Amino acid sequence: MRRVDRVLSGWRGYVGVAGMLAVVLAGCTSNSAAQQPAPGVVQQSATPVIPSTVGGTVPVPPATMSTAKPTDAAVPPEVPEQATAPPPANAGPLTAHNLPTPDKLGLGWKTYTDPGGAEAGFIGNNTWTRRRDPHQASYEALPSGCAGKPVTGALPIPAYALTGSYRTADNQPATALLLRFKDSGRATSYYAGYQARMKACGAGGDLSVKQLWTTATATAAVRTYAAAESYVDLSVVHGSTVALLATTSAQPDKQSDWAHTVVPALEQVIDES
Repeated sequence: MRRVDRVLSGWRGYVGVAGMLAVVLAGCTSNSAAQQPAPGVVQQSATPVIPSTVGGTVPVPPATMSTAKPTDAAVPPEVPEQATAPPPANAGPLTAHNLPTPDKLGLGWKTYTDPGGAEAGFIGNNTWTRRRDPHQASYEALPSGCAGKPVTGALPIPAYALTGSYRTADNQPATALLLRFKDSGRATSYYAGYQARMKACGAGGDLSVKQLWTTATATAAVRTYAAAESYVDLSVVHGSTVALLATTSAQPDKQSDWAHTVVPALEQVIDES
């Protein structure tokens, strides 16, 4: 149940980035007379001898991160999204009004206030929408673990990202992610790169992707994780916004018609100011 809650709050799960510096200190102990080396025998030091330098210190280059602003959504962020406080419910111009109301997605659908937590990777904010880091969200949305030949090439990073959580009529989790770019050209470029990666994913890997249908501005597919659940993946580009909607389904191959009906509901609101 929790996987699809993380699907578009990150499809990949949260990418852990850690670094570690180990320093081994050799302690000095006194030896008894029996432990002392025989006369004339030179004892080898167990610790390396560090040559002296001016001032008596050895310079160590500091570990620094790049100060350049990231520009490629296909490359993971150097620092992952931090869960130090509840995220805002809005992301710049993106609000709950840019997401379809539940009745537009299906009979019995409802919004869901996700409590978050350690497994989810974020702190709940007591509402059904939350701001995402644009770089992290756009990177995690890309398929990973595919058996097909990887697709390369840079992808634009959106200016804003907003997630909305739903529950279907049978209480299955569904998640929508809105990626708002600076202009329609960047949105179209990301959408094209996303679709190229989905189509190339193939079957047999940790993630398998099956295309249901595609048009110039919308595509429906089925994502299936090895030894795990399957869900419907609907992607839409409209104006300067890309919308990605994922929902768990016991019969995802039979959701083609449903996906067609949802496209107009997304197009109507996702790119409004």
